[in-house]
Amino acid sequence: MGVRNCSRCGKIFNYVAGQPICESCRKELEQDFQKVKDYIKENPGQGIKEVAEACEVPENQIKQWVREERLEFSKGSGALACEQCGEPISTGRFCEKCKATMTNNLNASVRPGIEARRQAALDAAQKELKNKGGMRFIKN
Repeated sequence: MGVRNCSRCGKIFNYVAGQPICESCRKELEQDFQKVKDYIKENPGQGIKEVAEACEVPENQIKQWVREERLEFSKGSGALACEQCGEPISTGRFCEKCKATMTNNLNASVRPGIEARRQAALDAAQKELKNKGGMRFIKN
């Protein structure tokens, strides 16, 4: 915990975690969020610019909420594009196809390390048993 200045109003406050904003600014931000959320529910076809103008909330703040997946626009609004391929999305940063590709790439890069550690542990166990005698393992 530390003392910081609020990034919105400049007041000094005890910072714990998350965004560096004071409690009163956090409450205002949450009220703005609820206002935007209600407006999107009542007007499902609107884009980010229209919502920002109607609710008097900065576009960047609305985009941040969408990236955090706190807000979701209707599929046809074209409010947001995937950061990887540019495909229209309704929430988050990436489309489902790009998310799946990134997940597969990450898994493929992590698997060899896991397999190598597993094999090293198996080899060490077999060596120890050879020295002691006793039960033997059959390699897969």
